[in-house]
Amino acid sequence: MSKLGLDDLELKGRKVLVRVDFNVPLGPEGKVRDDFRIRAALPTIKHILEAGGSVILMSHLGRPKGKVVEEMRLTPVADALSNLLGRPVKKVEDCVGEEAERAAAELKPGAVMLLENLRFHSEETENDPDFARRLASLADEYVNDAFGSSHRAHASVAGVAKYFSRPAAGQLLKKELEILGGVLRSPEKPLIAVLGGAKVSDKIGLIENLFELADSFLIGGGMAYTFLLAQGAEIGDSLVESEMTEQAAGLLERASNSGKEILLPVDHVVAEEIAENASTRVVPGDAIPAGFKGLDIGPETLKLFADRVGKARTVFWNGPMGVFETPGFEKGTFDLARALAESSAFTIVGGGDSASAVRQAGLADRMSFISTGGGAAMEFLEGKELPGVAALGEK
Repeated sequence: MSKLGLDDLELKGRKVLVRVDFNVPLGPEGKVRDDFRIRAALPTIKHILEAGGSVILMSHLGRPKGKVVEEMRLTPVADALSNLLGRPVKKVEDCVGEEAERAAAELKPGAVMLLENLRFHSEETENDPDFARRLASLADEYVNDAFGSSHRAHASVAGVAKYFSRPAAGQLLKKELEILGGVLRSPEKPLIAVLGGAKVSDKIGLIENLFELADSFLIGGGMAYTFLLAQGAEIGDSLVESEMTEQAAGLLERASNSGKEILLPVDHVVAEEIAENASTRVVPGDAIPAGFKGLDIGPETLKLFADRVGKARTVFWNGPMGVFETPGFEKGTFDLARALAESSAFTIVGGGDSASAVRQAGLADRMSFISTGGGAAMEFLEGKELPGVAALGEK
């Protein structure tokens, strides 16, 4: 069964409570540094307004742990959204209570308001039923458009939906489910999964769930060193999860027995420390000297990975190939992003650091789809049910 969407709701003259994911980075001057997630929510907001409804937006920002943290107020987000919409956005100083109730009661069709950071209240992350009910009392309809938060069973994501007869998915959430669901249902082959980041333990569920579907796994970043150690390679002082080597070895053996391909780096950019001016060298894949850390894939690995990506019809990428945030170790990640951009494959970037890297490389508009939720995308592709999606009505 598919989820109810905006077209299933009567929106004219209705107040619509919309859970969005405006957990965006703020610069030192207190302004939004990257508005990707705000722009992603615009189609849902505009649809409701054009249908004659009004919009009450709610989101979290950061991890204030149930306390008011001035630097985590959503005022800069309201300013950024107002500029993008070309209309005022009323920012309320709390998400529940008299002021929020009064502002919601006075809201006219075509107007937009943004509630204060949900996580200023510990009841949000505790999925407190009364807190969810107080949020629900502000509006006539509820729409979840926060894919990036839908793997959390929080009050504004899962709990609030119970107080509406027809809780629905917004356009962004629908698109995320459709595209990521397509990877699990019927991906155009060959399907290549490019996986990086620090830990094998973060990706093991994804590898296992995609094992039968994917033709190749290209593994870089810190997680590669656990696989290399499982093969008996010298990895120097590289990041490793030694407790995961047995599972890594099992996956390599399983791939060998079933004709699946797991490609690991054949060379590395190494240094003694993670620093912008660190002295680097390129070494073979199985021989990182003691005292050195593998901090990026090397040029031969990049060629190998780019070749596979170039032959793919679908590519899913989650996790950088190195410590791309530090100059000197970004080349593998950025050049792999370029290979994706130049391929004819349907390219899906699974949120998080990968999405950030693609935007930093100036290649976002050349990807087929960039997910707004790293953790949510991972859990969805692991085959887990997302609480925020499970809470929505079906048709």
